[in-house]
Amino acid sequence: MFSESYYLIRLKSDGSYLAAHPNLGESETRSPQNGYMLVFSEHYDALSYLNKHASGVSDRFSVESLPGTQVDKVLKRWGFKGLGVVQDPLLPRVEFMSKG
Repeated sequence: MFSESYYLIRLKSDGSYLAAHPNLGESETRSPQNGYMLVFSEHYDALSYLNKHASGVSDRFSVESLPGTQVDKVLKRWGFKGLGVVQDPLLPRVEFMSKG
């Protein structure tokens, strides 16, 4: 995991990362503490995800690379619960991994 590079989608307006919030209850609010930062194994997968699921607003996002060695630092800095590794950007199929 740490020898790989990952690609993340980031909102240009405030710099926040695209995150998934599985099983979010009605009383809970979306925050990094109950979310998983979405990561992609390839740059083109991140672009495919944006084109499929956010085509009307894709210009508001950017794709950036992140070395695997920096993943833990970003998770801590933003307070995410873990990673959501996108296996198929078109469906999407995501594997969730909590930080330990």
